Amino acid sequence: MSAPDAAAPPAPAPKVVKKRGPTVSALILKAVVAANATGGLSLTAVKKVLKDGGYDVKKNNARILLAVKRLVDKKKLAKVKGSLKVNPKPKKVAKKKPAAKKAKKPAVKKSPKKKAKSPKKPKKAKSPKKPKKPKSPKKPKVKKPKAPKKPKAPKAPKAPAKK
Repeated sequence: MSAPDAAAPPAPAPKVVKKRGPTVSALILKAVVAANATGGLSLTAVKKVLKDGGYDVKKNNARILLAVKRLVDKKKLAKVKGSLKVNPKPKKVAKKKPAAKKAKKPAVKKSPKKKAKSPKKPKKAKSPKKPKKPKSPKKPKVKKPKAPKKPKAPKAPKAPAKK
């Protein structure tokens, strides 16, 4: 008998081909721009537009939420009363330039001077308080002892029904 190939290479796994197309952010932005609603487009309306366009909304819900959040952070979309609108003029974030450093002057020792304290203004005189009325001594409440409950009278046994 001949020896079978002991080291046969395993069959290569089929490659998963991803569909190429516009990103979720681009789809969302396109949907909001296409809607000429004055009040903007709500998130559910955006999802409905994406679903109508053939996008799997249930499977990619997290991606949609993240894309909306990123678009709002990048100032491409603006959230107005729960709706998404295209930001008319995205505000440019001005980069802070480091302030020009001033040339340090040689340290000159100065004698510490005490600042003259401004005289404090006298506080307004308080109006004399009205004397409080003395509280009348309250009489302690006397609890009345409850009367013991009377035992109920035993019910008379019912007479047997006549036939």
